[in-house]
Formats: sequence, C-alpha cells, structure tokens
Amino acid sequence: MRIAFAGKGGSGKTTLSALFTRYLADTGLPVVAIDADINQNLGAALGVEDGASARVPPLGAHVREIKELLRGDNPRIGSVDEMVKTTPPGRGSLLLDLSAANPLHRRFGCPAGGATLMATGPFEESDLGVACYHSKIGAAELYLNHLVDGPGEYVVVDMTAGADSFASGLFTRFDVTFLVAEPTVRGVGVYRQYADYARDHGVAIRVIGNKVQDAEDVEFLREQVGDALAACFGRSRFVRAMEKGQHPPLDRLEGDNLKTLAWMRDTVDATPKDWARFTRQGVEFHLRNARAWADRATGADLATQVDPEFVMGPEALANQAVA
Repeated sequence: MRIAFAGKGGSGKTTLSALFTRYLADTGLPVVAIDADINQNLGAALGVEDGASARVPPLGAHVREIKELLRGDNPRIGSVDEMVKTTPPGRGSLLLDLSAANPLHRRFGCPAGGATLMATGPFEESDLGVACYHSKIGAAELYLNHLVDGPGEYVVVDMTAGADSFASGLFTRFDVTFLVAEPTVRGVGVYRQYADYARDHGVAIRVIGNKVQDAEDVEFLREQVGDALAACFGRSRFVRAMEKGQHPPLDRLEGDNLKTLAWMRDTVDATPKDWARFTRQGVEFHLRNARAWADRATGADLATQVDPEFVMGPEALANQAVA
C-alpha cells in the first residue's frame, strides 16, 4: 500500500510520516519511506545522522539512470531520451517489488527507523533560478509507476508542502492520502485545495488533526472539513523529544497518539487495491503531459508509449518473472 502525507509547511506532516513509518516497521513488515519534500527532513526525523544520509545518492540527481533501468526492453520506448516521468510501464518494462532484490533500494536506499529510506534530494546551487523541484520529484513518480506492492507492504511518502503535488499526476499514485492539518484556518486551507483538485480523480483524502489540545480544537476541525476528519494527534512530549533530535522507543509514545497510528494502519489495510484505476490514471496523466509539453520536448509522439493491453499489478509482475 502507498501512503502519502500532505499538508502545509509546519503542519507536522514530516513528523507524522516518520512516526507512521516507525510504527509500520515495528511490525517487521517491509516499509519504504520516501522524502519527496523540498525541505529534506524525513531522514533526520527517522534518526538518520547527516553523514549517513549524505552517502545515499538522491533519486532526483540520477533520473536518467533510473529511466535506463526501468525502461528495460520495452519496445514502445524508442530511447531513454524519449522517456519522461509519466511514461507508463508496459510489456518489457522493469517492474519493481519490495524484495531485497529491488535495484533502486540497493542503489538509493539506506536503513532508517526499521525501514528503507530514499530521498529525492534537495535543491543544489546549480538548480537555483533555472530548475523546478518537480524535476526531482519525477524520480519518485517513476518509482511508484513501476512498483508492484503487495499485502503487508508499505511505501510512505512525505510530500511537498501545500498543493504543489498537483503539478503532476503524483497525487494519483497512492492508495491513501493523509492530510495533516492543525486546528487553524490556514491549517485547513490546504485541505480545501486538495479536495477541490482530487475530487474528479477518485482520490480519497483523510484529514489527521495535529497539535490538537482539546475538544474545541476537534470541533473546529470537524466544522471545517466534515467527515474527512479521520483522527486527531494530540500535543506530545514524545514529539517534542523528536524535535530536539532524540529518538525514544515508540512504546513511550502517548497512548492516545499510539491508538491514532493504529487506526491509520487499519484504514490503510482496509483500503482496496485498484490496479486497473492505477493503470488508467497513469495513462491519463501521461497523455496530458505528452500534449502539454513532452511531445515537444522529446520530438516524439509519446502517446505511442502506451501499451493498451498492459495492466499494472501482480499478474504483470508474475509475467515478468516467467519471462
């Protein structure tokens, strides 16, 4: 299952991404955490020291290498130069799973909080004024487009702050989107943006109230977001310790907050997987990008990259193993 954490800057989405990653990893199940925020703080929240994370190559700096790998021998992709971030997999593409053999995990991952951490990477000096951060996030989109995750396997993504994620089809690549909102007018503003953008694409958004102090805060959130309010995370001494660079055992987390994490996992596990919709939406956004800019940028008709008989999912992964 793929889980996105979104929200405005300072809402606590990175902290909750890290806590949820740790909670899932404590069960012993496979978990991948991806830092896709322009402010790269997920590794620190998971207890990775700066020196260790610096040794891991950022996904965003190796997009061409990732494309070459995922292209495989797909005959519909003429060259790696014609492969863009939205190019959907087809027969011959390299599909990924969450096993130890995953080449992207081996190349770009590091242990963190019991999970495998990958990061899109920060802005570099050479990026300033000439590049868009979405070019780096495209590496995460390629990864998710080619990943077949099964029951009891999790990918947690800390998204860019605000509604920037809607600049690409990345927001459709998840089974569950948790939007972290403080009980303030600004805190729920991003929810309204997300809800408006996602409404026509079947993306269900569940709001997690954060830094909630009392019943009045809960009532405010419920008035603002209605039934989308799924759970609340209260003020936490445990989180304060995390913000000071400490990483206490998860069993020291306050009982009510631990129950919120458990509820979140139950919600994720109860969400049905819809590979047909995943495939259809991937094709839809690829064709949008092709018409808007990618055909012009590559000099190719990228609509021909769509394999009409291909459906992403376990069957496609099994066929790859047989081949």
